[in-house]
Amino acid sequence: MAVLMAAQKTPLLFRQWGNLMTRLLVVFISCLLICAPSLAQKRVALTFDDIPRGTGAFFTPDERAIKLIAALKCARVEQAAFFVNPGSLIQPHGRGGEERIQAYVAAGHVIANHTNTHPGLSDTKVSDYIADIDAAEKWLRGRDGYRPWFRFPFLDEGRADKNKRDRLRTALAERGLRNGYVTIDSSDWNMEALTKQAFAEGKSVDMEALKALYIETFVDAANFYDQLAVKTLGRSPAHVYLLHETDLAALYIEDAIAALRADGWEIISADEAFADPLGQQVPDVPSAQGTLTESLAWQKGLPAPRWYERNYTPLAKDIFNKRVLKEK
Repeated sequence: MAVLMAAQKTPLLFRQWGNLMTRLLVVFISCLLICAPSLAQKRVALTFDDIPRGTGAFFTPDERAIKLIAALKCARVEQAAFFVNPGSLIQPHGRGGEERIQAYVAAGHVIANHTNTHPGLSDTKVSDYIADIDAAEKWLRGRDGYRPWFRFPFLDEGRADKNKRDRLRTALAERGLRNGYVTIDSSDWNMEALTKQAFAEGKSVDMEALKALYIETFVDAANFYDQLAVKTLGRSPAHVYLLHETDLAALYIEDAIAALRADGWEIISADEAFADPLGQQVPDVPSAQGTLTESLAWQKGLPAPRWYERNYTPLAKDIFNKRVLKEK
């Protein structure tokens, strides 16, 4: 009898055990669904300004382009965007620039308008500025890899002059161009300038410290602006990272991207980033300059600082001097 009762209880025990395991599995899957977006939600495209750029601290423009293309390939960046100043092609540093631009495109990257001669809107007549856009567009349109995006030099959209701002917005719309906005800025151009100046002055540069500072700043800036975006929008958008065609990028971008991925970021194409609904935002703030993230945060009423602290160049210089040049 005891054996019979035990046999009758066995299916019940299996069912109870099965129900328990099912509930645990449901909880486990739910946790994965909840946690996975937070691990993969940080997405960013890489964009490079001022193409073709002058000689840096270490390489000729040709050497830099070769190294940058190779670094992006090794880092599995399938598509970055290069914002071009065609007027630079007639300058000494622009010699061979058209071939370098073609090499970027042949590697799978895209090109867009950054004006012809890189003027600042705040210091330029609107008619002259629009003519400069048109000159660049004449050179760019129809080329392989072309995208109808325009990025304001210095991210200057007219600053406090709303008349200039609105006239440029209208002019871009009339030309079928969209604002090639930025959501992340680490002022990499400044670190490049400080490095170049240090070598010109014969100072000792700690290259390992320089690499560490570049990577740290690269990742920190991305996280700062993502956190600001989440506070402003309630979500993490597809970000657009502002970089420049610098020697430091050629040297360190592969390691910087690896560090970014290790921090939970996904590298996406510029096409995907600019398809985000964020690009439809047209903020109205007292001064139109800087990242779109900052402008939207300002419009919402979030307090300053709405920019990454190392974009303040005196602070960035102090950090560079202490860590890279070992100056007190």
